[in-house]
Amino acid sequence: MKKLFINLALLVSSSMAIAQYNDRDGNRIGISGGVSQCSLFTSNFTSKPGTGYAGGLSVRGNYYNNWSMIYGMQFFVNNFSLASSLKNDINYSLSGVQIRLLMSYNIIQDHISVDFGPVLQVNGKMALNGSDENKTIGGTLLKANDIVDVSKINGNAYIGISAGTKVVRALIFYQYGFTNVLGNLNHQDNLSLLNGNKTFKGNIGSINGQLIINL
Repeated sequence: MKKLFINLALLVSSSMAIAQYNDRDGNRIGISGGVSQCSLFTSNFTSKPGTGYAGGLSVRGNYYNNWSMIYGMQFFVNNFSLASSLKNDINYSLSGVQIRLLMSYNIIQDHISVDFGPVLQVNGKMALNGSDENKTIGGTLLKANDIVDVSKINGNAYIGISAGTKVVRALIFYQYGFTNVLGNLNHQDNLSLLNGNKTFKGNIGSINGQLIINL
């Protein structure tokens, strides 16, 4: 997984460098970072949102009239918790990389825009504290460690708004996973039995606030 992240980073960085070289006025490289609140939407478990973070690189280029295109990459860490059979919740962390290709409508050129489009997400297994691994997930016979091997490739829908200057902008956006992040668990029959013969189904949603600096 680490090798995949590095290869994706090199690919996107190279593409950004070429785009910036070819059209210095039309393209802007942005460095962004900020915090997120992530939720797991599922009927299988009782979940609570958690605070995470993300950051990366992007290129905004002129497309047509008031439209621009944005493509780039972000590394993220999403956190949320599930209720256990005891009082303490079980905290999970999902990290990976996202590749974006967005359309952007400029409400006020260089100052306010609305952005939307698809996001490809590549992530690893979920992580949790060693002390939580053997806790039982509330309403099931599953141990916390039983469900960490989630789907590695996921797709998200993105919508956001950015406002500021050519150099510095504030960015707020929401992402919803339209693929089943828990789908990989359905390939393990023993887990279905421990989950009351229910199909695993879950979607990740996150709201993000970031600051982007354009070079």
